Amino acid sequence: MTASNKDPTVTDTTEAKPQRKIIHLDMDAFYASVEQRDNPQLRGKPLVVGGDPNGRGVVAAASYEIRKFGVRSAMSCYEAKRRCPEAIFVRPRFDVYRSVSQQIREIMLSLTDKVEPLSLDEAYLDVTGIQEHHGSATLMANWLRAQIYEKTQLRASAGVSFNKMLAKIASDINKPNGIAVITPEQAPDFIASLPIERFHGIGKATAKRLHEMGIYTGADLKATPVDTLEFEFGKRGRFYSQIAHGNDTRPVKSERKYKSVGSETTFRDNISDTDSLLAQIYEQNADAFYQLSKKERLAHTITLKIKYSDFSQITRSHTLHTPFPSAESAHYWLQKLLADAPRHLPIRLVGVTYSNLTTLEDVSVQPDLFGL
Repeated sequence: MTASNKDPTVTDTTEAKPQRKIIHLDMDAFYASVEQRDNPQLRGKPLVVGGDPNGRGVVAAASYEIRKFGVRSAMSCYEAKRRCPEAIFVRPRFDVYRSVSQQIREIMLSLTDKVEPLSLDEAYLDVTGIQEHHGSATLMANWLRAQIYEKTQLRASAGVSFNKMLAKIASDINKPNGIAVITPEQAPDFIASLPIERFHGIGKATAKRLHEMGIYTGADLKATPVDTLEFEFGKRGRFYSQIAHGNDTRPVKSERKYKSVGSETTFRDNISDTDSLLAQIYEQNADAFYQLSKKERLAHTITLKIKYSDFSQITRSHTLHTPFPSAESAHYWLQKLLADAPRHLPIRLVGVTYSNLTTLEDVSVQPDLFGL
């Protein structure tokens, strides 16, 4: 797959609406890069932010030096240490990350007020109609990256295209510290060659089902009748068909409100053993809490979802007066929720969801993130 550095849009005065210009900006290994910036002794070293070398907690961020060992965010620290015995572990400093993120946000807002933050380290920008930098979204993206480096000494990658899906995919093409552009002319061939796993919104479980249907690339997905996709995936099936055709009209939203954050997994083989179920539930809980902290949210309610071998499913929830301070703090309640659930059939899926959310600024006590 290739992408050019040509600007994806050229203003056509004969059109009622100009071609949209969307930038997806993604900081490179954000938490780890901040730590390496602030501590020169960590530069060039295999660094894990989060947890401890004894295997407690999960990886919040991994430097590029340790990623070559297969270490990724949300992985258990035990597994990270197993893969890279020389790994250096540092505690997260979320107050610092939020401060740096605000600096970056201000740079974005100096260009456009249409900024949709996805987390502390990434955001969409709609720069349609902006005349600065000769109206070029590519020049704007490069200006943003240069300004961020000048003010924070941190690197960012960018993707430029005419919709959110393609801009997000493009930002990952030339990481780290790179930019890629997908023009309207390039989009059909680019999408056709794209593995379905790379489509935003298609996770592992959906990709597996699509593979079973003989669908491996964007071309395969585009050739599949929308009725077939809707039969298999419901309303999501129509969305999959639309993105295979390059149609993504979702607007960049300047405010993003999260009602819930969760993670779930479907087992290869159904599970009945309680200890095995709890291990899987704790793994999903770690992932869900990691996502919660990335979105700078705390939660008062936790929900356990269980799907049985006959595809029936139930949920069990518990709400606290104060928010859950860590993933580990939820383990007691997850055990209780599992114990309260019927166990008449083997279980094929478990999920953990946090809801009844609040912001970090709304609570007076700093949460014990990642169980540290």
